[in-house]
Amino acid sequence: MERYFTLDERLGIEIPHLEQEWEEIDKHAQHHILLKWEAIRGKIPDRIKELETMINEKQHQLDHEENFQISCILNSEIADIASIINDLWLWYRTNQNVSSEKTHA
Repeated sequence: MERYFTLDERLGIEIPHLEQEWEEIDKHAQHHILLKWEAIRGKIPDRIKELETMINEKQHQLDHEENFQISCILNSEIADIASIINDLWLWYRTNQNVSSEKTHA
């Protein structure tokens, strides 16, 4: 299954990476791809919680930071983490429909 997924370092999860059209993949492999994706997808909310904890810690630092340059760095880091969370939610929601359609087809 490794050839159908690739680790996205930024997101901290494996994401689908199909080198051929879905219809060209045999049904047995499709089934296993969907099972693996559902397992990965199920971990996305936990990954988001981890990132939200990081944001909360940085926000706490920011609330007590008096150095403007450090405040700017913390703001940037918070924005970067928020962007990762947004992308994770997109993966979570987008592929939910694809997985449902493929298993019922």
